[in-house]
Amino acid sequence: MNPTLADFGKDVWWIVLIKIVAVFVFLVVMTLFTIWYERRVVARMQVRPGPNRHGPFGLLQSLADGLKLAFKEDIMPLKADRVVFFLAPVISTVCAFTAFAIMPFGPFVSIFGQRTPLQLTDIPVAVLLVLATSGLGIYGIVLSGWASGSTYPLLGGLRSSAQMISYEVAMGLSIVAVFMSAGTMSTSEIVTKQADSNWYAILLLPSFVIYAISAVGETNRAPFDLPEAESELVGGFHTEYSSLKFALFFLAEYINMVTVSGLAVTLFLGGWRMPFLPDWLNQGWWGALWFTIKVLILLFMFVWLRGTLPRLRYDQFMKFGWKVLIPANLVWILVLAGVKTVNAHAPQQRWYWIGGAFALVLLAAIFWPSKKDSPKPTLEQEVAARPAGSFPVPPLDLQVPVSPRAQRITAEREVV
Repeated sequence: MNPTLADFGKDVWWIVLIKIVAVFVFLVVMTLFTIWYERRVVARMQVRPGPNRHGPFGLLQSLADGLKLAFKEDIMPLKADRVVFFLAPVISTVCAFTAFAIMPFGPFVSIFGQRTPLQLTDIPVAVLLVLATSGLGIYGIVLSGWASGSTYPLLGGLRSSAQMISYEVAMGLSIVAVFMSAGTMSTSEIVTKQADSNWYAILLLPSFVIYAISAVGETNRAPFDLPEAESELVGGFHTEYSSLKFALFFLAEYINMVTVSGLAVTLFLGGWRMPFLPDWLNQGWWGALWFTIKVLILLFMFVWLRGTLPRLRYDQFMKFGWKVLIPANLVWILVLAGVKTVNAHAPQQRWYWIGGAFALVLLAAIFWPSKKDSPKPTLEQEVAARPAGSFPVPPLDLQVPVSPRAQRITAEREVV
């Protein structure tokens, strides 16, 4: 039996407490494992060993790094706003943890004799809760840059907020197609709609691709890690942070990776169900195993992108989000709405309407008038167009003129 909205809110208090602790432990363990996982995979791609000293295969390296951060000196900048400087990482971490409260890990299970769904809670607008918490998490990043009292963190915080807001719009639009197909925003019911291997990643492929790209931009991960570009902004918004405060930002980043991966599994990849398996392997605690495996596969994609793609330029990145992803999302939603309307009112002619809609979109993409860039003027034309008395320009041959002292020395030598 699949969980429904009516099955939530009936657990006894100690079951709710166990679920809260279980979600917290799962996210912390996944963070420690993902850090090790990322370092090992990138090391394998770069033909080097990676962490291999602490524990078997270096599995305790992340734990050792966390303990080291805890005993580091906590430095507070002189010009920092102490209250906001402390609250900023707390806001980011709390929002990251809260977003995972509506993720379905599996069907009904028995915990100490109590039958309960393997999910902390569910509400009619559960997916909107994830978008809301991710939007609030931006405040932690903006406030951390502002409260540091330094230039580079402020620039990193503003850049990060602009990036996250931009790609959150594309992410939200990509989920609209799932709402239209499932007819609900409840995560448990969306998983139920994909019970017969009707994964929305296949049925709504454009939405899945746009969501995947937006998720990488939303989490500030390479190749979209521009707020933390070491070559431009030192460390970005958390440059002035150290010790446990820096560890909280680090924790929030990796939890956000797990969250967007878990949401992708829930909305597009069938949730905790694994297709082509007997029914008994999709019952009980097996669902938590399949959910975790799918999340790890998506986390591998994050690591793979970091190890292979170069960082984009910031203006290219923002242009890609606003001028490519969002318009493509809107066109896809219109096409999907048209197809559903035709299926509802004229099912016998739906294929003609579908073919005509895609033909129109294809023709519009091919023959849409594009603005051609005017040819750039040459260096000679730029120099000639400058008004007299403007700032000096280098010589056209790019040769540095001989200094007066060198000219005088050369003339003296000729006289001698």
